[in-house]
Amino acid sequence: MTRSLVLFCDFDGTITEKDNIVAIMRRFAPPEWEALTEKILSQQVSVREGVGQLFQLLPSSLRQEIVDFIVGEAVIRPGFAEFVRFCRDEGIELLITSGGIDFFVEPILAPFELNVPIYCNGSDFSGERITITWPHRCDEHCDNDCGMCKTTIIRRYDPDRHFRVVIGDSVTDLAGAKIADFVIARSLLAQKCAELGLPHRTFATFHDVIAILQDLRTQQEVGSP
Repeated sequence: MTRSLVLFCDFDGTITEKDNIVAIMRRFAPPEWEALTEKILSQQVSVREGVGQLFQLLPSSLRQEIVDFIVGEAVIRPGFAEFVRFCRDEGIELLITSGGIDFFVEPILAPFELNVPIYCNGSDFSGERITITWPHRCDEHCDNDCGMCKTTIIRRYDPDRHFRVVIGDSVTDLAGAKIADFVIARSLLAQKCAELGLPHRTFATFHDVIAILQDLRTQQEVGSP
């Protein structure tokens, strides 16, 4: 049976060239953000706990200044617009699965008129400091305390009917990569996939991603819905 291709695409460091949370912290946060970020990356604290603590360092009054800064600062990885068009033309299901925050993810993606599901964390500016909310927390199969749990979303797609591909760059994509059928990876995620023997190919631009997907459809029993 031909399985339909479904893509779970990360945002920070994947769609954008750099990690937007790091850029925001570097610009607006007090110095303690660096040690906290290191704890997240080394998995000493969970992503949910660490990201929540990072944004608690920032006053809510900075909201518009942060949005203006990051929309101006974010660089989209080459080929993304073509990738979106490719998925649309080929009937490939695309989901954005981001550990980022709605108040900057949505305005950065707005020019692309995606019309696809965007899963990310929420935000609350009603208090003195920015509070992150977690509408997509881990299900009973995940105890990583992800915040935005990518594996929970991937598990909604039956592997007998769907060929599930993770596109990402970081440790926050690794749990999803372990249960996906295939991984398109760069940076730390590519290194981890190689170490663990996960089926993957590497990419630098979304032009590479398109070429990899075309190869997958040729080699595998993968089709459109």
